[in-house]
Amino acid sequence: MLLRLMQQGEQLGMPQAEPLPDFGKRCGALRVRDAQHNWRIMYRVDPDAILILEVYARKTRKIPDEFIERCQDRLKRYDEAVKPARKQSGK
Repeated sequence: MLLRLMQQGEQLGMPQAEPLPDFGKRCGALRVRDAQHNWRIMYRVDPDAILILEVYARKTRKIPDEFIERCQDRLKRYDEAVKPARKQSGK
């Protein structure tokens, strides 16, 4: 449901989502709770896509360094992969 709202252009804020400015201007984490866990879905909103970077069960207040590093690596690899296509399309 939250991803669908974002796809439709909805700007989500607390308590459904929190910004992650350390990752980048368009990055954030959806906050989803079920009976057993508080889940975080880390994402970035691009003009043509919503990138899901990581999904994890939150166990501490701080985002674990391994998740931060993995997300940053995924963003870097994605940006390098789409750069030629965006250059050709003029975006």
